[in-house]
Amino acid sequence: MSISTSGTTPRARAITAAYQRPQRESTIKKEPVSSYFGELTFDLAKMREKLPKESYQNLLATLETGKKLSKETADNIASAIKEWAVANGATHFCHWFQPMTGLTAEKHDSFVSIQYSNHSEVRVMERFSGSQLIQGEPDASSFPSGGMRTTFEARGYTVWDPSSPIFIVEEENTRTLCIPTVFFGYHGQALDNKTPLLRSVEALSSTGCEFLKLLGDVDVKRLQATLGCEQEYFLVDKNFVALRPDLVMSGRTLLGAQSPRGQQLDDHYFGAIPGRAKAFMEEAERELYRLGIPVKTRHNEVAPSQFEVAPIFEDANISADHNALTMEVLKRVAKRHGLVCLLHEKPFAEINGSGKHCNWSMSNDKGENLLDPGKTPHQNLRFLATLAVVMKAVHEHAPLLRVGIASAGNDHRLGANEAPPAVISVFMGDTLSGILDAIEQGQGNASVEEKVIELGVSKLPTFARDNTDRNRTSPFAFTGNKFEFRAVGSASNVSVPTCFLNTAVAAEFAKATERLKTLLDEKSSRDEAVLELVKQLVTETKAIRFDGDGYSQEWLEEAAKRGLPRYDTTADALPVLKDESLTRFFQDMNVLSPDEIKSRYQVALERYNMTIDIEAQTTIEMVTNQVAPAIEEQLKTYYEVEDDMHSKTLKATYAERIAELENTFDTLLKTTKTLNQELQTVRSMEEEAQMQAYCNKVLPLMLEVRTAADISERIVADNAWPLPKYREMLFAMNLS
Repeated sequence: MSISTSGTTPRARAITAAYQRPQRESTIKKEPVSSYFGELTFDLAKMREKLPKESYQNLLATLETGKKLSKETADNIASAIKEWAVANGATHFCHWFQPMTGLTAEKHDSFVSIQYSNHSEVRVMERFSGSQLIQGEPDASSFPSGGMRTTFEARGYTVWDPSSPIFIVEEENTRTLCIPTVFFGYHGQALDNKTPLLRSVEALSSTGCEFLKLLGDVDVKRLQATLGCEQEYFLVDKNFVALRPDLVMSGRTLLGAQSPRGQQLDDHYFGAIPGRAKAFMEEAERELYRLGIPVKTRHNEVAPSQFEVAPIFEDANISADHNALTMEVLKRVAKRHGLVCLLHEKPFAEINGSGKHCNWSMSNDKGENLLDPGKTPHQNLRFLATLAVVMKAVHEHAPLLRVGIASAGNDHRLGANEAPPAVISVFMGDTLSGILDAIEQGQGNASVEEKVIELGVSKLPTFARDNTDRNRTSPFAFTGNKFEFRAVGSASNVSVPTCFLNTAVAAEFAKATERLKTLLDEKSSRDEAVLELVKQLVTETKAIRFDGDGYSQEWLEEAAKRGLPRYDTTADALPVLKDESLTRFFQDMNVLSPDEIKSRYQVALERYNMTIDIEAQTTIEMVTNQVAPAIEEQLKTYYEVEDDMHSKTLKATYAERIAELENTFDTLLKTTKTLNQELQTVRSMEEEAQMQAYCNKVLPLMLEVRTAADISERIVADNAWPLPKYREMLFAMNLS
C-alpha cells in the first residue's frame, strides 16, 4: 500500500519507506516440511548412516552412560562431520557456546589445512580432527566470569556436547558448521549457562530415578526434563529503528507518547497475520525446520506488531539450544524483510510485553510423561507424587526461581499486561485443587485403590486436560500434563531458569525419597505410604497454591499473610544469591559450586547496572540532541505567531498554549539535569549500592524525564517531531 507523506525530514522519509516497502518475494518451494526437516543438522540418523558401526555404538554409549570417546572414534566422527559439512557448502567450523552474556558466541576456523612437500609445493586440503571436534580454546578474557578469573587469564575451553545436534548456519554468502559446546575456565569453573543446565539434568535424573523406583518403577534408568518455549517478539520496520537511539542502544523505547489506539480493541490477538509478517514467518520457519527445530505454532499476540512462535516439546538441553538458535534466526531473517525483531521484554510502554513461556515437564526412559495423570491408579499415584514433589520444589526454592527470571528488562513486564506477578505461586485449577484438598483432609477410609477412585484421581486424564484452565496471571501454572513457567522473559537465555527449576526439583526428589523410605517401613503397603507422602507434601505446600487473579492487590496482601517471598525488582531478587541457606541446594546437587554461584551474582549485578546506565545515558542524549531542539523550534514558531497576532482574546488564549509547552520544557530540562547529576553520583558508588540506586533513584528519574518528553510529543507539531511515533512503529505492518 502506498501512502504519500509530506516533508523531507528523516522521520517522514522513514514513514514513506515503511509504508511503501514491497513485500519480499518468497523463494520458498512449497514442499512438505518432512522432506527437508533437519537437513542442516548432523543428527544421530546421519551419524548412524555415515559412521562405522563400532564408532556409532561408542557414541551411543557416550550419550547413555557418559563413556569417554576414544581418539579413533572421535576422529571417525570428525571425518564424517567434515565430509557432510563440506558437501553442504560449509567452509568454516566453530564451537557454538552460551557465555554468561545471555547470548551465544562463536569463533570461526577454516577447514583448510596446508602442507608443503620437499620441493616447496603447496597442497591445500580440508581437515577436521577428533581433537578439533571435542575441544576448542577461545580467548576467555573478555567474557563475563564474575570474578572467577582475572582479565589476563585468557585461557578458556569449549568442549563438544554430543547430546545436542551439530548444525550448519546458512547466511547470504556463507555456511558455517556449528558445534554445540560447553564453556569453562582453566580450573574447570563453568563460564557459561549450558554447563549448569547439563548438570541439573543429571541431578534430576539421578534423584528422580531413585524416587520412582520406590514408587514401583523399578526398571527406570533415566529421567529427562522436557521443555517447549513459546517465544514472543515484536517486528518493527528497520527505518524506524534507525531513527530511535533507544531501540538501537537498549532494545526498548525510553521515550514515546502513547498512540490513541493500542491494544484496547483486542483486535490483533489471533487476528489475520499481516502479509509482511507472514512472509517473514514463513521464511524463518523454513530455516528453523532445516535446522531441526520443530516449530508448531505461529500467531498474532495481544499487542500490535507482536507475534509468537512455539515449538513442540524436546529434551530440555536441546530445547534450550534450539531457543537460543531460534532467537538468532528471527533476528537474522527479519533483516531480510526490512524489519527488526525486538526480543526485549518491554519494547513499548503501556502495552503487553513479551515473555518466553516455558512449558516444562519430565519423562522417563520409556517416554512416559510423569506429569500426565495416566489411566490407572498406579499411574495416578505416580503422577500425584511427582506433582507434589514439584510443588514442594517451588515452595522451598521460590526465591531462586525468582532470581532465575530476574533481569532489568523483565522488571518492566512482571505484574501487569498479561505477565504474572513477581510473587511465585502455583496454579492447579478447580478440579485438581479439589482432589489435592481431599487428599490433604484424608477423605476416604477404604483401601488405597478404592480411596484413589473415590477421590476422583482415576478421572484425572479426562478432568485435568478438559477442566484445567490456563491462568495467565500465574507464574507457574499446571496445564494438564506440564507446568507453564510464564514468568520467564522473552530475551532470557532459557538455560538459566530451567537449570534452577531442574535443580530445585532434583533436591526435593532426594528429600522425598528419604521420607518415603521411612513411610514404607511404617505403612502396610507401598500405595498407602505414597498417598501419605502426597498428603504431607500437599499440606506443607498449600501456601503457594493460588488459582485466582494474580494481578489483584488482594492476592499480594494474601501472599504476604501466607509468608510467600516477594521480590518486585531484580535489585530485590539478586541478593538471594548471597544467602547460602537458600543456595545450598545447588551445591548439594553438584550443579553450582560456591564460586560459581558467587560469579553468577556478580555477573547479574554488573549486567543490571550497565543496562540501566546505558538506558539513562541514552535518555539524556535523546532529550539533549533530539527532543529539546524540537521543542525549541516549536517555541520559536509560537513566539513568531504570537507577535503577529492582533486579537487580544486570541492572544490571551494562545499564551496558555505557549505556557503549557514552556512549563513542560522547563520540567524536562530540570529533570534531565537531575538525572544526569544522579547518574554521576551513582557511578561513584560500590556496585551493590549502585544496583539499589539505579533501581530506586535512576529509573524513577528516567520515568519523570519520559513523562515530560511524552507530553511535549503531544504538543509539538507532528512534522517537527524527530522520533518515529508509536502509531507509526506499531501499525505500519498493517498498512505496508
